Amino acid sequence: MKLIIKGKHLFMILEDAKKSRIEICGFLLGRQEGHDIIVEEVIFTKNKLNSSTAFEIDPLEIVKVLDYADGKELEVVGIFHSHLGKPIPSERDIRGMKLWRNVWLIVDNRGNYGAFILKNGRVEEVEVEVIQS
Repeated sequence: MKLIIKGKHLFMILEDAKKSRIEICGFLLGRQEGHDIIVEEVIFTKNKLNSSTAFEIDPLEIVKVLDYADGKELEVVGIFHSHLGKPIPSERDIRGMKLWRNVWLIVDNRGNYGAFILKNGRVEEVEVEVIQS
């Protein structure tokens, strides 16, 4: 499995994470082709916890993103958020991954990132391929 994301989209996420004192969050919209998850759009959402150690997205905001994706004939292929520490899934993230069974892109405020998926109850790292826009 591979997450394919445009450089401009990853740059936007990383830049937002660098400027923020709280965890940023949002959705990756696109499509899956075989084992490739292709990101077409990045949608930023508000972290309703306003926390530096956790994030939560308002259910009404989630519905708006799902409706938007449906209107564009895209699907939610991933969730992204930031950590102030290492960009690896926390215990809270793993609980969230049980609910949102797609790729989780985690970034930090120093430009590092990793993508992960929960498979058979275990967290697996997903290769990230950054392409030109």
